Amino acid sequence: MGQILDALTDLVRPGMSTLEIDHEAERLITEAGGRPAFKGYKTRHSDPKFPATICACLNEEVVHGIPSKKKLLKEGDIFSIDIGMEWPYSKKESGYYTDTALTVAVGEIPQETKKLLAVTHEALEVGIRAAQVGNSIADIGRAIEMYVKSQGQYGIVRDLSGHGVGHAVHEDPWVPNYYVKQLESWKIEPGAVIAIEPMITMGDWRIRVLDDGWTIVPIDKSLSAHFEHTLVITKDGAEVLTRRPSEK
Repeated sequence: MGQILDALTDLVRPGMSTLEIDHEAERLITEAGGRPAFKGYKTRHSDPKFPATICACLNEEVVHGIPSKKKLLKEGDIFSIDIGMEWPYSKKESGYYTDTALTVAVGEIPQETKKLLAVTHEALEVGIRAAQVGNSIADIGRAIEMYVKSQGQYGIVRDLSGHGVGHAVHEDPWVPNYYVKQLESWKIEPGAVIAIEPMITMGDWRIRVLDDGWTIVPIDKSLSAHFEHTLVITKDGAEVLTRRPSEK
């Protein structure tokens, strides 16, 4: 999965459409023997199905942006790619799910925007380090929240969170990026598979859904970044299943 996300990142340049990147993502997933986990997904029976392989978010878009041939990357943008895969894919039996995301610069971006990306990426790593046997899910959120608050006036999106993953795209537990006392009782055990995904804004943490029924933005339209990894908990710590070769 990490290799696929690295390959998609290599396509990011001014003039590229997000739909072109989406088509390449589907090709790479299929070539690897998998199935796009997001395409056709819906949270409730009454919801519209998500129409694409990746969630493609530009600038203020936090998550769930829909790729489009009209949605072109330009110099100075930041672009988030969120991708999920079921692997191995078979019509006879279910595979296993992973979920991963990153935000990248399109060309040159201001220093303050670079810091937003760096802080969000490090918040993910802080969360991963907190995902240890004996800790609780609340410890992950507390570690992320404390780190982000130490870095400046950023908004930690509260209405979206990480989650369990593995047998389905979204499973229990809820893994928020801030401290929730009730989650102190959810102890982390070996074998647990979770996705940690900080979503950080340069302004207000409150969000709204656009008219397409999917794309989520902060209410103040401030720039947003998103990083995510799927990890399995072992007795020796968290093993990240979606590490990109470029991270190693």
